[in-house]
Amino acid sequence: MRERITFIQKQGDSIEPTTLKIKGGVLNGPEIQAAREDRLTIAIDELPTDLQAVLGTAHELHIKYVSSQPYEAITPLLARLPPGFHLFYTQARETDATSLALCLTLNKVFGNVQCESPQESFTTLPRDRFSHSAAYQYYQQSVDFSPFIEYAKETLCSSSKDQSCASRADRLAEASTLDISYDAISHAVKLTATWPYQKQEVHATSRPQTRTEVGVLNSDRPGHVEPHELAISGLLTVLGQDKEPSATMFAFASRHRDAESSFSAEVLEPTGLHPTLKLNLVSSKPPSEDAHCSPHAYFTLPKTIFADRHQLSDDLFLASQNLTGLRYISQPVDLEAPEYVEKRWGSSLLLELSPPEHEKSESWTAQVPLHLRYLSPAEGGYTDIEVPYPAVFWACTVEEGTKFPNNPFEKVNLGYDGLFGPRTVFWHVEPRPAIGNSLTNTIKVPVLDTNKAEWVSGGTGLAVLLGFAWIVWKLFGVLSKSGYQNQPAQAAGAAEIKKKQ
Repeated sequence: MRERITFIQKQGDSIEPTTLKIKGGVLNGPEIQAAREDRLTIAIDELPTDLQAVLGTAHELHIKYVSSQPYEAITPLLARLPPGFHLFYTQARETDATSLALCLTLNKVFGNVQCESPQESFTTLPRDRFSHSAAYQYYQQSVDFSPFIEYAKETLCSSSKDQSCASRADRLAEASTLDISYDAISHAVKLTATWPYQKQEVHATSRPQTRTEVGVLNSDRPGHVEPHELAISGLLTVLGQDKEPSATMFAFASRHRDAESSFSAEVLEPTGLHPTLKLNLVSSKPPSEDAHCSPHAYFTLPKTIFADRHQLSDDLFLASQNLTGLRYISQPVDLEAPEYVEKRWGSSLLLELSPPEHEKSESWTAQVPLHLRYLSPAEGGYTDIEVPYPAVFWACTVEEGTKFPNNPFEKVNLGYDGLFGPRTVFWHVEPRPAIGNSLTNTIKVPVLDTNKAEWVSGGTGLAVLLGFAWIVWKLFGVLSKSGYQNQPAQAAGAAEIKKKQ
């Protein structure tokens, strides 16, 4: 088992090495303004047997949770996803896609995860474009992390002599992101949690039989760094091995950069059953002048709401909404099915946006048409649904020959990264709500009022009965005037007269 704890400050921040005290496997330091990332790498044979069995059905499994609370991301922890619970999965064998084991384990570890099996509840991802995409995707907007925290305590802290283990597990409830990643090649699970840029106390404790590395780092810009690279400098120490921290500096290529811009999202009023999501972007200026860049928005829409790919294929309509085109939408998307009969989680889509063509940077907007499904009846006649913010970024293609090997802070399998080529750099735009403190928009949806449902069913039955009675009455009136039995005789008489003529 290996552990890495990293405190990351902004460029220009620094900390005096003499303020860091190491004693008995414990590092203490001052309170600093920084983001924090904790990564725990666990070999598969160190996990409970039931988890080993489930991971044996996966070639790769990536679980990503993003908080719905706004947070400031700093270099190099810049990769973003829409808020919620994301899962990307590739089965080890074809038959594993129909197995119930994965969803049963997810419910055991995370609580109420609403899936049955990958084949029934997940959507498929295109693997014909680039080989680094997973096969299946699942998304759920809200997941209670209390069951996972309790499970982590039982699994990781029950045999540990580290008294801080339980308190560190409790801190996961405050994390802005949580990643759990497994692949069959490494045979290891990586659990990575990040906390936003804020005041953090520099403190770390080594765990028994665990190599614990601690870094206090900040972004840097030395002259020899290539344009597609990031530089990091600071202090590193291995608890239980080093007596004092040592200085370090290193650079690495990164596909995720900061666009130094922001956006907000709002639902236009009145919403109706076909709401429009408006994106308000602060800047129209591309982040890089040396590459071809285009802005994109990546959506993960729960099954209560969807986008119509046919509507988003009309070039004139797209231009009127400041949209360039629909680059991807998961399939299938049933345009007529109510929410309560849909088994799949929803849909994901990638839209290319169309900024104004001006040399000077200016704010601009784009509008995305969406459609609500019929929802289950509810008391009061209305149900609130949440529409998560998209991930907005500029996709820029760098020059031929540029390579992006794995770096210590790289995040992959984000859903949208597999839709672009390997030389694409993502410049992320920070979401900042104009109103409130949540990266979701609430829509009030009219539904059948359960308090009035009896009147509806009774009224429907009465209307059918009255309609049937009206038809019978009309038929009876026709028959009473002409007579049913006289009609054959009249027809025969008319035929006889015609024959004589």
